[in-house]
Amino acid sequence: MRAPVADSLLQCDVLVVGSGSAALSAALAAAAAGLKVLIVEKAAVLGGTSAMSGGAVWVPANHHALARGVEDSPREALAYLRATAPAGWRATEDRLWAQFAFYAPEMLRFLETHTPLRFALTPEADPLMDCAGAKAFGRMLTPDPLRAGVLGKERRPIRRSPLPQVYTYLEVIGEDIYHHPCRVALKLAPRLLWRCLTRTRTKGAALITGLLAGCLAKGCRIETSARVIDLITDARGAVTGAWFSRNGRLTRVTAGRGVVLASGGFEWDALRRAAHFPGPFDAISSPRTNEGDGHRMAQAAGARLAHMDQANMSGSLPTRYEGRPYGLSVFFQYEPNAILVNRDGLRFTNEFAFNLGEALDAREEPGGLPQHLPAWLIADARLLWRAPIVLACALRSRGWMRMAPTLGALAVKLGLPPAALEQTVTRFNRFCATGVDEDFNRHQAHGHGKGDRRFHGGLMNIKQAPFVAVPFNRSFTATKGGPRTDEFGRVLHLDGHVIPGLFCAGVAMANPIGTRGVGAGTTLGPNLTWGYICGRTLAAGAIPLAGDMFSPAAGGIAPANEPTELL
Repeated sequence: MRAPVADSLLQCDVLVVGSGSAALSAALAAAAAGLKVLIVEKAAVLGGTSAMSGGAVWVPANHHALARGVEDSPREALAYLRATAPAGWRATEDRLWAQFAFYAPEMLRFLETHTPLRFALTPEADPLMDCAGAKAFGRMLTPDPLRAGVLGKERRPIRRSPLPQVYTYLEVIGEDIYHHPCRVALKLAPRLLWRCLTRTRTKGAALITGLLAGCLAKGCRIETSARVIDLITDARGAVTGAWFSRNGRLTRVTAGRGVVLASGGFEWDALRRAAHFPGPFDAISSPRTNEGDGHRMAQAAGARLAHMDQANMSGSLPTRYEGRPYGLSVFFQYEPNAILVNRDGLRFTNEFAFNLGEALDAREEPGGLPQHLPAWLIADARLLWRAPIVLACALRSRGWMRMAPTLGALAVKLGLPPAALEQTVTRFNRFCATGVDEDFNRHQAHGHGKGDRRFHGGLMNIKQAPFVAVPFNRSFTATKGGPRTDEFGRVLHLDGHVIPGLFCAGVAMANPIGTRGVGAGTTLGPNLTWGYICGRTLAAGAIPLAGDMFSPAAGGIAPANEPTELL
């Protein structure tokens, strides 16, 4: 087959595909070492899912916590990762966990040195406190608000969030915004007005703004509205560049050091998603550009894919984003008078569980179809005044909420066995009277910590008509499977060898932390770290070693032990 003719040619040391947290972290680490970096983003706006997020990051043994007297270490973080992981994962992920635990603190200090980002600790604990290595405080951080002006003349458009980005993450968890939006807005009005006037960004938008400022200051070139469509390989199978398309024109990019795939998940690739997540789902809560481009290209280069059945999943509220239907990922099931029931009308989980996505995605054997779906959230009329955001979505989305004067009539509308639903609610109401959830111990739930006021726990009976129900199937924030990498971010071939010149980071990789999260920030924290590790490896040319760029004088942390010594 004849090779295509390029309309234009570009050269760089490192090509980064994507512009989310993993992509920009990789670009920054490579550029800070003096490499020429090109960032190519498919969308017209930058930041991907990271820009839409709450911006919180999980970074164990970070310098802010150590300065506050928290006793933590990479070794304790590794113990926590091992204790919380699904059965069998340690055999394949242990070296990657050790690498993350070792380099995450260094990554955070590096970002604060090479960007205008500053991070603050949140009051949150590790959610799985019964596991070895867990910490009650110190591993969760959030970026401080940041003015858009730090980008200077580079007025780069950042992807907007469907939720107001005027609030900081600390305000979201510290104020009762979900239940009293008007009251909180009035309380914080002067602060919010000042942020609007000064174009100050918060949460994920602040994170991306700071990363972009750092990348631009280091000379990174950014191309938007450009879709990377194919990798370029040489006779040895090494990746030497890529093709991207924009407005019908082809550009050939030669990357002397390598290509980093950080293009997000594959949740908008309908065929691939259906193959790995069969059965019903409600919505997707990520940009439509997350179509698995990186997965497709890596496969074509011979990469081995893994963890393709892993994803960030939750329930969602129906809304619109960019003029299209969209699932708003908020934890609206955290109400005392709400339960989740499966297709048989039975409760199947602790509704306040931190890793609710695992319960929603539990699979039947054989076949791999969802065990519980379709699922429904069942409540009574009091939910509508307790959670105004749910009522607002119901008014805007006709047919989403179902209502009936009796539980039996509601069951008929949902296609559930009426007797089963009535017995389930009667049993739950009995637990409410005693204050003890005998089935799932919901009364003991503490996954998000007492300091998070978004969630109203407890047990409240479901008895006040009309009774209401809304769909509660899987909604995808990001898939977390992809090319298998080694602990240095290098993509592995089907036969196990490293594909020279090909790297992967973030949710595009076979993520070592899958559906079972270990903290609220265990997507962004690891994403930033794996991007940093990829950039570090590229800067070293092979396996990363302590060097001038990463010395304490340059803003890094001099390692006391190599990551392998943690194993």
